[in-house]
Amino acid sequence: MKTVDYIVVGFGLAGMAFCDQLERHDKTFVVVDGRFPSASRVAAGLINPVILKRYTIPWKGEEQFDLALDFFNSVAARLDLEAVDYMPVHKLFASAEDQNNWFEASDKPVLNRFLSDVLLKDTHLVHTPYGKGQVLESVRIQINRLLDAYAERLKTEECYIETGFDYDNLIIKDQYGIEYGDIAAKQIVFAEGFGLKNNPYFNKLPLVGNKGEYLIIKAPKLQLEQALKSTFFIIPLGDDLYKVGATFNWNDKDALPSLESRGELEAYLAKILKCDYEVVDQQAGVRPTTGDRRPLLGRHPQHPQLVLLNGLGTRGTMMAPYLARLLYEHLESGIPLDDTVSISRFPKKF
Repeated sequence: MKTVDYIVVGFGLAGMAFCDQLERHDKTFVVVDGRFPSASRVAAGLINPVILKRYTIPWKGEEQFDLALDFFNSVAARLDLEAVDYMPVHKLFASAEDQNNWFEASDKPVLNRFLSDVLLKDTHLVHTPYGKGQVLESVRIQINRLLDAYAERLKTEECYIETGFDYDNLIIKDQYGIEYGDIAAKQIVFAEGFGLKNNPYFNKLPLVGNKGEYLIIKAPKLQLEQALKSTFFIIPLGDDLYKVGATFNWNDKDALPSLESRGELEAYLAKILKCDYEVVDQQAGVRPTTGDRRPLLGRHPQHPQLVLLNGLGTRGTMMAPYLARLLYEHLESGIPLDDTVSISRFPKKF
């Protein structure tokens, strides 16, 4: 039987970030990942440190942003990949009031780091009657390239099992570890995203989930080098391709593209673009969101060797490295988790 410190179930953004923590601290581990539809693989990968609907910084936003840049640059360097693109975000103002709110926010502490106080004029072939502002320091991460390359390296080291996780095959050894097939581990971390709904140990937690969809369009005349944000994002991918979205659907919980979302996104493009385009793909995924918009981290109260890393929601690209570090420090150093992220805030769910 192979003995390791950890088993990590799921290899999206959360799983990759936690594996990075384990490698940084010389811990042994095995990943079990069935490659089921993952919100991480559909995500745009844009790390934008400002909530552009309200011009505010999200919870721990500046710290998360700085740590995320370090994490993705470090992982890309270790994998010898070009996967971090510095990409400005241009916010298209919806009204004169919206424009005024931007400039008020740009004077505030922390926000003035990320919001330019220069009004930008019309973008070629994009409808911008009230002008736009630029978000500074934003980047786009090529998430799938990183996930694929990281997984391939783990396979060569014989610590990546590409198969769905069988909960019936998990043996809990009192409070001293677990066994799964021919693997013994001290702890197992579930980083399954919306797949948590199938996990018998944690599936009563309030993971709501919302479905997001993107269109991939080809627009040779558009020639954008920056991401645009109004109702949705338009993000350059190269080769005249752009990612448009994402929608929010709180009812559907599947990863199948829908005609309704395609219609919503095309109606948006009809208002915003002044050039022709062709839809070449449509993508969908279910984000692991919670009712209180906070992550789900911590040990199972009855089985402390079972651990959860989930609920990253709509900002998972930026949050994953920060949450992985919090969880690792909690597991290895006993540093308490903040009540806003700990699953201990839901005692009646176990």
